[in-house]
Amino acid sequence: MSTPSRLDLNQLAASIVECFPTLNLLEQRLSLELYRLLAEGQPVPRKVLADRLEVPDETVNRILDGWPGVFSDNERRIVGYWGLSIPAAYESSHTLKINGRTLSAWCAWDTLFLPQLVGHTADIESASPGDAGIVRLTITPQQVERVEPVGSQMSVLVPDAQEMQKNVVTSFCHFVHFFPSPQAAQSWTAKHAGTFLLSIHEAHVLARLKNEAQYREVLR
Repeated sequence: MSTPSRLDLNQLAASIVECFPTLNLLEQRLSLELYRLLAEGQPVPRKVLADRLEVPDETVNRILDGWPGVFSDNERRIVGYWGLSIPAAYESSHTLKINGRTLSAWCAWDTLFLPQLVGHTADIESASPGDAGIVRLTITPQQVERVEPVGSQMSVLVPDAQEMQKNVVTSFCHFVHFFPSPQAAQSWTAKHAGTFLLSIHEAHVLARLKNEAQYREVLR
């Protein structure tokens, strides 16, 4: 497949954003605060979120209970949220190390959009499917700082909003991986209909487009 143009990346970002709930200002603040608390590596009590936002507990519960992609433990503490989990809650081949804490991402691309949202640099290690190799990256809140091996690529597909609402992991995440070479990437996408490839730079541009569309009020 030919390299996507900037316009194609905008269209792909719009397709992805449509799969997420539309967030008002309070919901944008809640979402970012949840990501940042989860990045500390511990389950997040809902009351802590409410206190941070200075809103009633009932408001936080109503919002979280209405969102897909929120995972809680037996005490109703949040242990996973749209791309980020504490390791005890979700084993993953895609990990981020932020401030010395190891966290689990749901897919390769999550590791590219999360550093901007949590506001910290992440060292990423991702195992490609089929023992194709390991990709390592360093992503700051602003940019891609390191890619090993050089020439690594990422698989992706245009998401189906209804299927993502049902189960984002099986409908999208299972198709989004890093590969250490174009050859390994092309071999995998050839066997998975609907998938195509982006360079790490393109995938990071896509990540920032998604973040800016979702969080335009609070990332300014």
